[in-house]
Amino acid sequence: MIERVLVVYGTKYGSTQEIAQSIGDVFRKEGLAADVRDISPYGAVVVGGGLYANRWHRDARRFTRRHRRALKEHPLWLFSSGPLDPSAAEREIPPVPGVRRIADRLGARGHATFGGRLDGTANGRLARMIVKSGKGGDFRDFEQIAAWASGIAAALAGEEVRHRETRE
Repeated sequence: MIERVLVVYGTKYGSTQEIAQSIGDVFRKEGLAADVRDISPYGAVVVGGGLYANRWHRDARRFTRRHRRALKEHPLWLFSSGPLDPSAAEREIPPVPGVRRIADRLGARGHATFGGRLDGTANGRLARMIVKSGKGGDFRDFEQIAAWASGIAAALAGEEVRHRETRE
């Protein structure tokens, strides 16, 4: 049972916001927890998706497509997770072609590929076969992930300083 819903919108004049809030109200009345968020007040956006059969997760693709106008107006970074081996921690892995197209289209400032995790709790026949064959495991490197996020934070802090200096 789905218990929590995120309603994300972008608006210029507020009409879409009111629609999104109305949708959120209906969800709440129906017993769902609903978060209604406008993408525009965020200073930057990071979008991530798991890689499956060399494709970014459908939800990440849909989000970037639906919110492309708003995303183009924000500093944007993308990340992928997926390799079930230590390769992502050993070297930089470029984005898969579909993610590269999204990054180019939206003007993303960067992309990182991190190792993935696949264990016995995974759903799906293929996932279970991979785990059963001994190729599953947890290949995420949280120090690498933290370093990447720190780099984004530093870039954003540098932009804030430059923005303040130009206002003065």
